Amino acid sequence: MQTQAIEDYLKAIYKIGTQKDKISTSAIAHKLGVAQASVTGMIKKLAEMKLLDYSPYRGVQLTTAGRKIALETIRHHRLLELYLHEALGYTWDQVHEEAEHLEHHISEEFEEKMDVLLGRPSYDPHGAPIPTKDGELPDIEHQHLSDLQPGGVATIRRVSDEDPEKLRYLGKLKLFPEAEIEIISREPFNGSTKIKVHGSVHSLSKELCDAIFVELNTSAE
Repeated sequence: MQTQAIEDYLKAIYKIGTQKDKISTSAIAHKLGVAQASVTGMIKKLAEMKLLDYSPYRGVQLTTAGRKIALETIRHHRLLELYLHEALGYTWDQVHEEAEHLEHHISEEFEEKMDVLLGRPSYDPHGAPIPTKDGELPDIEHQHLSDLQPGGVATIRRVSDEDPEKLRYLGKLKLFPEAEIEIISREPFNGSTKIKVHGSVHSLSKELCDAIFVELNTSAE
């Protein structure tokens, strides 16, 4: 039986797997904000349902069936974020929490109607790719803004959507996907980074730079 908790776990495991080779129970507990003992119990249940494999040495790995559910949940979430933003006027810092609640409860018919209304979109309001109905998701790797060197020019491709306060602040600075930015300077020892965007200069902490994913412009390489 597929429940909200199962979908949350599978989605979290998939997302952790895009950043780490080994998915540990502690990483899952941290991602979901639950006790590690709860994670251990759920992992055993998901393994019995053939939705994941687990071994102490390899960590957790989604099966084909588990990956399908994870991507379907992510598709619901990102379509809902875009629908809330484009059709209902939610700001980009408000949509994540609403989508977290709604993603488990929409029908396939509602999903299809959203997709059609939005013009079969490829990205959500934060620049994250939307999985296709067939469960395909492009393997796109972008650099953190904090990884770029001064003098570089890049285009913002994605902004992490999990902290509304950060999104509100970055929105005030107009640091949205597709914005072009120039890295002017960076203070040593994980200090602030000075950037230029839309003609204005701003200083960003490393924490904020880590939440922004960019693509270095070809002409700037």
